Amino acid sequence: MLEWIGTFCFLILMAILWPVAKCFGAASHYTLLLPRRDSKRPAERCDSKLEEKGESAAVALICKPSALANYLLKHCMTFCKSLSIPSWNWRVSSSLQTVFGALWPVECPVHFIRDHLQLSDDGLVALDWAVVGAAHHKRRRTSSNSTSPVLLIIPNSFGRITRNVLKLCEAALSHGYLPVIFNRRSQNGTPLSTIRLQQFGDPTDLREAVRYIRYRQPAGQIYAVSESTGSGLLLSYLGECGSSSYVTAAACLSPIFRCQSWFESGPSWPFHWALLLYQKICLSRYKTVLGELVHIDSVFSSCSLKEMEEALFCHFSSKGVPVEGTGSWEAYWERNDPLRDIDEVAIPVLCVCSQDDPIRGDPRTTLPFELFENNPHFFLLLTACGGHCGFSTSDEGPVVWSHQALLEFFRATTDFFAAEERAKLAARRRGLSGAGKTFRHRSVSTCKRLPVCSHNIHAIYNWQRSYTR
Repeated sequence: MLEWIGTFCFLILMAILWPVAKCFGAASHYTLLLPRRDSKRPAERCDSKLEEKGESAAVALICKPSALANYLLKHCMTFCKSLSIPSWNWRVSSSLQTVFGALWPVECPVHFIRDHLQLSDDGLVALDWAVVGAAHHKRRRTSSNSTSPVLLIIPNSFGRITRNVLKLCEAALSHGYLPVIFNRRSQNGTPLSTIRLQQFGDPTDLREAVRYIRYRQPAGQIYAVSESTGSGLLLSYLGECGSSSYVTAAACLSPIFRCQSWFESGPSWPFHWALLLYQKICLSRYKTVLGELVHIDSVFSSCSLKEMEEALFCHFSSKGVPVEGTGSWEAYWERNDPLRDIDEVAIPVLCVCSQDDPIRGDPRTTLPFELFENNPHFFLLLTACGGHCGFSTSDEGPVVWSHQALLEFFRATTDFFAAEERAKLAARRRGLSGAGKTFRHRSVSTCKRLPVCSHNIHAIYNWQRSYTR
């Protein structure tokens, strides 16, 4: 019921602002893809191929030239497919795209089986495993010997499970993945067992959750997808863990990169008001217990996202006791900025963004083009329209365009690395063959076989601490 009320209110507001939104949308629809070009090497551009064919340059892949980039352009058809949206269609409005992707109800056959994971400090996070059909009536655990890949989904930092996330779970299941949603402390019905909330970019809880998933599915590869502000947590985790993240490849849908300035300036007022109100509603459930941690009056009287974030994590408690991790606003973002360890990311990361995103803001100031042009691990798929986590098209099938793009990205990167491993193995065998002819008395068995996983997961964590509801 709350979803329909929110949708109805937004539709009324957008109907009033529709003429203005349409004018601005039409004006900005073709002012596309003009990032700064400061790097010495030109970035790969998929839109140049579209221009040669005489089509509108609606999609561009911006990245550092590499063998993987060339492979993606060759095998990911969605990367070079323009979003077909007629000028008269409602989808040209970024605001309506955003509302549709976040609030519009969806008839989805996906159901969830929840696991509660008890963390090292006795806190709780929830993992929702997606299943289809009547399977949710039985308490069924997937086999630990299953080789099916796991798709770890990190929703927005406010804990809202959007239409976009549900459609992604449905698409992932149809492509053979095991989707699982990570729910932070106190979010989406997760109990708050300790007087501690998760900071914006603190990956400690996510790290333990990924290790548990790895323990549950040791034979399956792990892929990660984040939505909106949830990308801050994913990028923080990938930066801190580096090559030990257990993740094969990752994708961010409509990520927020410059998070401190985003909290300070905020999105446009309708969305700012909606996000602030939703966060207050979620926190009101724990109003009494949170009073021991923060100034609760400051939290619920805050008029902006910055004031609320600052009241939750940068102030002393109501009893005058300093809270662990508190400090100034600047110190808070030194610990939680998603880009603080971005150079340590060691896996391919695809970021799907729209230039008309009303939540993120102006792409010239909110998108770090230099990151994609200089770091070979990051790929930016930039579209002319699509709003924030919308990307709905007029000829849309069962799979949303952005979801098809990231699934193709995961498949292509996996195939690319598999081909690279085969080439290395063949070269090693040729080297051993040559060495055998030269050194006749050396045994070929000196080539040590590498294990599948160099980590001993049982020594990392004691999983007897986890329990299931």
